[in-house]
Amino acid sequence: MASVEVSLKEMMAGVEGSLGAAVVDFTSGMALGTLGGGKDLDLTVAAAGNTDVIRAKVRTMEQLGLNRRIEDILITLDSQYHLIRLVTGRTGNGLFLYLVLDKARSNLAMARHQLKRVEEAIEI
Repeated sequence: MASVEVSLKEMMAGVEGSLGAAVVDFTSGMALGTLGGGKDLDLTVAAAGNTDVIRAKVRTMEQLGLNRRIEDILITLDSQYHLIRLVTGRTGNGLFLYLVLDKARSNLAMARHQLKRVEEAIEI
């Protein structure tokens, strides 16, 4: 099992082109930890904003009667990927992993694979 700090390091080091990572409680919108980011990427603001994205998607799925589990949500910008992975299991319910990637330097499939590995190992 991995702590928040270890999970953040694995998210950033495990994917080439990583710009920032966060572990977020989507019930409150608070980041439990962040790594990377910078003046153009405020991860605490992004964490709060992406909480709204998840809530909106869950609400829409309920309205559509979809009884499925969200694995991840991808937001594609002109130069970045923003990848959100909901954490399942008893130790991470209500959390999501957030990873920002440089689109030109990253492999989206590998990033999804790495987030799944981190999700399976994280313990809060």
